[in-house]
Amino acid sequence: MKWLILILLVAMGYIRFAPSDPTRWHRPVEGQADRDWPNGVLRLTEASLADLDAVAQDWPRTKLLAGSVDEGRMTYVTRTALWGFPDYTTVEARETGSAIYARLRFGRSDFGVNSRRVAQWLAALR
Repeated sequence: MKWLILILLVAMGYIRFAPSDPTRWHRPVEGQADRDWPNGVLRLTEASLADLDAVAQDWPRTKLLAGSVDEGRMTYVTRTALWGFPDYTTVEARETGSAIYARLRFGRSDFGVNSRRVAQWLAALR
């Protein structure tokens, strides 16, 4: 039983403190239409990067990983409250607004967490 608890604590520590490599997560957003996957979501919006950045910077447990409004792309890390699972959200300028690509790092399904967060970000802009 002690080993199981130790393994669980090590796993929790790794998930919460694993470094985020910007070269892996801060990449161009591919796709030209809204799309859902088991591990993430892509949404296109008329919102500006500056407006999305303001919402993201004010969102709980969310930090800018890389990029800037001037660069035309930003990637944020949002961690869950209990375990600290990281989700990555990249927002990128498009001709008619922005693309938002949110996805998980660990596991195969995010149980709709990224889709709900993106919907909440977009609702916060209204």
